[in-house]
Amino acid sequence: MEDTLWDVAVVGGGPAGMMAAGRAAEKGAKVILLEKNESLGKKLLITGGGRCNVTNAEEDTRKLLEQFKDAGKFLFSAFSQWGVPNTLRFFHTRDMPTKVEKGLRVFPVTNRSQSVWDVLVGYIRKNNVVILSQSPVTGIATESAANENAGTNGKKVIGVILKNKKVIRANSVIIATGGTSRPETGSTGDAYAWLRKIGHTVIEPEPSLVPLKVKDAWAKRLAGVSLTDIKLTLFQNDVKQDTKKGKILFTHIGISGPTILNMSKDVGELLKYGDVTVSLDILPTLDYGQLNLRLQELFKEHDKKKLKNALGGLVPSAIIDIVVELSSINPDASCNSVSRDERLRLVKVLKDIPIHIDSLLGVEKAIITSGGVILDEVDFKTMRSRLFPNLYLVGDILNIDRPSGGYSLQLCWTTGFVAGEHAGPTLKHL
Repeated sequence: MEDTLWDVAVVGGGPAGMMAAGRAAEKGAKVILLEKNESLGKKLLITGGGRCNVTNAEEDTRKLLEQFKDAGKFLFSAFSQWGVPNTLRFFHTRDMPTKVEKGLRVFPVTNRSQSVWDVLVGYIRKNNVVILSQSPVTGIATESAANENAGTNGKKVIGVILKNKKVIRANSVIIATGGTSRPETGSTGDAYAWLRKIGHTVIEPEPSLVPLKVKDAWAKRLAGVSLTDIKLTLFQNDVKQDTKKGKILFTHIGISGPTILNMSKDVGELLKYGDVTVSLDILPTLDYGQLNLRLQELFKEHDKKKLKNALGGLVPSAIIDIVVELSSINPDASCNSVSRDERLRLVKVLKDIPIHIDSLLGVEKAIITSGGVILDEVDFKTMRSRLFPNLYLVGDILNIDRPSGGYSLQLCWTTGFVAGEHAGPTLKHL
């Protein structure tokens, strides 16, 4: 197989790689897809807790790209070719209906990542992509050239080098190896070294969407508990840095959930300069005064009940013991025995539980990492490297930050499709 000259070689069998390979083959190219694991889409199958947040249902491209911050201005050309409506149509027409949940997050109706995997694998197989699994790549093969195929350093890409030293030769190469998050799935950032070696500038990756480790022992006692419709405020040195509303999930070592993940990059930056605290407001729809009145009414209505039992109609039951403990009140005290000072302490805790952050968890727990190839070195109209006319870079290999909520997979679908679209038709020019 190594003696074959392929039209397109795609390195990485994740979502971006499968989309790129499928589209290039659909356009008539002879495509080989190289995957280091024994099977494709290993990380895809565990995304979204195994449910797979396929995309975000924001169909206004400009609004969607605002979520990508500074990278948004680079991405407009690619997203104008393949955006959210295209993604939804792609899956719907392949018998995978979707549903929209809070935050415009889109999931398969089946609630199974396997449904997404089945569509992608069916797509590449239908278009006769040759899959070479358990085939780790160790580098990009180049040779000197003196024609239009040459890159900025006078060389051209001729294929990729396998671990067994054999070269898979191809007219075009698409790198879709991902970043460094969840390395147990094969995302170990291998391609960063290859790309640096041939002249690309790569920003060192760091965990971006990642759970937080906390110092507070009480928080660890809530492992597995999730709270919805809460407010989180980020502080450093008593100065407010950010506020977000949403959901929090307590783990055996800290906190996670969509709202935490979307704060994690800022938390990581702040931790470089000092202690960081996250304030948890369990009842953000009530201000301090309103909550105080509500408690007075509750205590009057249930005056003979134990405090811990009376709070069930106001506070999520899973956290009542912790809230009462942090308020330094006897949980077995009857409501009519709770003093004014105790009630005000309870109000303060319900509105402001400080969670002291120890650190970000490492890349092994990150949903995505920041870092990668700088965007100035990529032509987003085609996803082609500006250094080599037949090298394409897609997905997490690029230095693009984005929040949780379907944006990461949409980036994969978009950049993968655009690379596949252009790697094939331009072959005759290379």
